[in-house]
Amino acid sequence: QVQLVESGGGLVQAGGSLRLSCAASGRTFRSYVMGWFRQTPGKEREIVAGMNWSASRTWSADSVKGRFTISGDNAKNTVYMQMDSLKHEDTAVYYCAAGIRIGLPLTSQGYDYWGQGTQVTVSS
Repeated sequence: QVQLVESGGGLVQAGGSLRLSCAASGRTFRSYVMGWFRQTPGKEREIVAGMNWSASRTWSADSVKGRFTISGDNAKNTVYMQMDSLKHEDTAVYYCAAGIRIGLPLTSQGYDYWGQGTQVTVSS
């Protein structure tokens, strides 16, 4: 069993930065693919960035490419997402997710464990 706890959300002005953290208990991150998703009311949860640690592969959505960066610290069992140049449309609840998969799933069905979510609000 894996437990994921996100932190780092909050209110920020457009153009500002936040860093989200996802601390995991249980197996080390090297066993998992990790993803950051976001969701707004009435919309499906969408992947923002992902990491396959063992394959040293990362991915980010076109909407955040060049602005958001996913990274991890295996010693701390923590995954981060640095979010820069934030826009109003980045406002959402952000979720950390983990799964045991080959490759790097880009849908929520590819992940088995979820954090509780953290709110990010970007004022325009």
